[in-house]
Formats: sequence, structure tokens, C-alpha cells
Amino acid sequence: MQILAQIAFILALAIGIGIFVRNIRRMIRNINLGREIDRNDNPGERWGKMAKIALGQYKMVRRPVSGIIHVIVYLGFIIINIEVLEIIIDGIFGTHRIFAFAGVTYGFLIGAFEILALLVLVGVIIFWIRRNVLNIYRFRARELTSWPKNDANYILYFEMVLMTLFLVMNAADYQLQLNGANHYAMVGGEIAGAFPVSGWLLPLFDGLTDSTLIIIERTAWWLHILGILFFLNYLYYSKHLHILLAFPNVYFSKIKPKAEFDNIDAVTKEVKLMMDPDADPFATPAETEAEGEEGEPEKFGASDVFDLNRVQLLNAYTCTECGRCTDQCPANNTGKLLSPRKIMMDTRDRLEEVGANINKNGKFVDDGKQLLDDYILREELWACTTCQMCIEACPVGIDPLSIIVEMRRYLMMEQSAGPADLNNAMTNIENNGAPWPYNQMDRLNWANEN
Repeated sequence: MQILAQIAFILALAIGIGIFVRNIRRMIRNINLGREIDRNDNPGERWGKMAKIALGQYKMVRRPVSGIIHVIVYLGFIIINIEVLEIIIDGIFGTHRIFAFAGVTYGFLIGAFEILALLVLVGVIIFWIRRNVLNIYRFRARELTSWPKNDANYILYFEMVLMTLFLVMNAADYQLQLNGANHYAMVGGEIAGAFPVSGWLLPLFDGLTDSTLIIIERTAWWLHILGILFFLNYLYYSKHLHILLAFPNVYFSKIKPKAEFDNIDAVTKEVKLMMDPDADPFATPAETEAEGEEGEPEKFGASDVFDLNRVQLLNAYTCTECGRCTDQCPANNTGKLLSPRKIMMDTRDRLEEVGANINKNGKFVDDGKQLLDDYILREELWACTTCQMCIEACPVGIDPLSIIVEMRRYLMMEQSAGPADLNNAMTNIENNGAPWPYNQMDRLNWANEN
């Protein structure tokens, strides 16, 4: 029976990790559909930023209540799962609490895990109340349809169940050790582990036989590890993928001033050619250099996910859907259609649609859709004031503005499809040297007025 249990565990572990690796490889493939971008400069500054924001949760605690609870839940959940290493070893080799030989140190760790599990459980309940009872505005925006709203709750339920199973497993194990049950015998006459929280559950097991306790302990043990494997693979489909991606996302985020826009190389080369007095007006080196492999001019801006760079696509997968960006967006706060959170969610949804297309056909087959218009509306793009508040508010270094700017560039430079007011201003700048419809000779008339 023990051998069968070990074989079943190894199979479950292999299947769970195998599916996870497959999904991560697909995600990396999808991200690589974007344009290459070099974000490997200033590694020291990038590592420091990652430690401060991704690990240190610097931006989260700007809102103390939710921030501190998030730190407790995040760190508690991660630290508790260190015990998964012991569970894996025990599952493969049929041992029980393999690290118990560490004595006092082991007891301290198990005790700390239990206290953290209780804190995580309390924190998750508070988050559930905030999301479902307090009716906070950023949790009920129009883009939070059935799936995004339910996804957030599913994760909270997962964590509640996993923490409860962990404590029940420990409580039953503790009682079995006290009973001197076979395979649960105390190590050197001492209890293996410390149980400051689950110990309070022992009255629930009064009068139960060892065989019943073993069933409870084994059931909780199996459900706990299978739940973790399920949770690991659920992450790919969930906004909680940021648990894994927050670190690389912050590392590759912008470190130069946020208001500094990236220049388009093809335009820069063309301008330099026009301003070079020694340039041959009949030569076209800029056109030649701007051509792609097939001799076609470079596309300006972005109309689909293929036109975005890889960091922007990584941003889309990292989005936590917390809504802090939209909460700080002045356009959204004045009733306009723009929601920076929706920009990131739409980008991820389109990228996943493209990925599913590739999975089905072996390569991307034109589906007649694109990110612009089919997902993100032009009204949303032109509502943005480029104030940078969405970037500043994001706790994991996401930059929705860069996607908005690239799509605006496409509309202006490829389709000449800007809003009428903007087109008028551009025309006036071109003709009059100012955005107003006055002749340059009349610009100083105001000085002659009484």
C-alpha cells in the first residue's frame, strides 16, 4: 500500500510540474512574439529596484491597511510553502517528517509556519470582506466582469482551504504522535514539531481511533499537496501570475525618467538626414535602413500585440488587476472611458487569443482581429492625459502608458486618424508655428492692445 501511495504521489507530482512547465513555455513563446528590447543596462540599479518594489512591497504599503495585510499574506504563503519540500521528500520516499531530526530548529519552523498560516487565513478573510462586502469602487469597475471578479475570489478560497488543510493535517499528526501511533512515533521521545495553533484543534479529535486519525491526516496531507499543484497550474490562467512575474517585471521596467518617451529609430534617422547639410538629397539611406527583411518600411506604432515590445507583453501577464492605476487615473475619475487596468487586461486577452491560435494551427493564422478597435477603443486611447499616474501607482512596475502611446503613434503616423482638435493643432503648428489658427505675422498683435 505504501509503495502504491509513493507511485501515485510521483505521478501526481510529475503531471502537475509537467503541465506547469508547458504553460510557462507557452507564456514565454507568447511574450517573444513582441519586438525585442534591450533592458539589461544598469543591472545594479535594476536589482535594487526589484528588491525594493517586488520583494520589499514598497509601493503596496503606501496604502497601509491593504498593503500590510498583503505583505503578511504574500510572505506567509511563500514561507509556509517551504514545507512543501519536506512533503515532496516524504511523498517520494515514504518517510514522515524527514527533517524532524533538526529538533528544536524544526519545532521553531513548524511553529512559525502555523502562526503564519493563521495570519494568512485572517488576512484572506479580510480581503474577501473588502472585495465582496465593503463595495470598494475599484473592485466593481466595468472591466471586472464575471471571470476577473470570480478569479479573485477563487484564489481567496484556495488560500483559505490550503491553510485550513495545513492546520488540520498538523493537528491530526500531533494527536497521532501523542498516541504513539506507528509511523508517527515521536523522534527521540520528543514531539516532532511545534503546534501552537493546530494544538487548539485537538479537542475535535477526542475519542477518535488511530485509524480514523490517520485517515484524517492522510486526507488533509494529500489534499494539501494536490491543492498546491492545482494552484500552481491555475496561476497561468489567473491574475495571480504576478506572484511569479513581479520580480522580472520590475527588473525590466523603466529606470530612466518616466516622462521620457522612446524615439522611433526610423524617424530619428530621417530627421538627421534632413538636417544634415552634407547629405545627398537623392540618396535614400534612411529608407534603406528603415526597411525590414522583406523590404517593407517599418511600421510606426502598434495596432496589435505583435507590434508591442516584449516588456509590454510581460507587463500584460503581470497585471494584478488591483485597479490602483485606474483609481489614480484623472481621465477615469472624470467619467471618461479610459481605464489603464483595462488596457493591460485587453492586451493580455488578445495575446492569449493569439497564443491559442498558434496552439491550434502550429503558427499564427490571421483571424481578422487586432488589439486596436477589437479590444481597445480609440476613445480610450485619446482620453489619456499622459500624466504618468498609472505607472506611479502600479505596485509591480507596469507601464500602461507605453502601450497607449504606441497605439496613438499608429493612429497618427499610419492612419492620420487623430481627433479633429488634435489634427487642427498639428496643422496650425505646421503652418503657423503654433497650435492656434493665427498667422505668424499677427502673433505679437496682443502687445499693441491697450
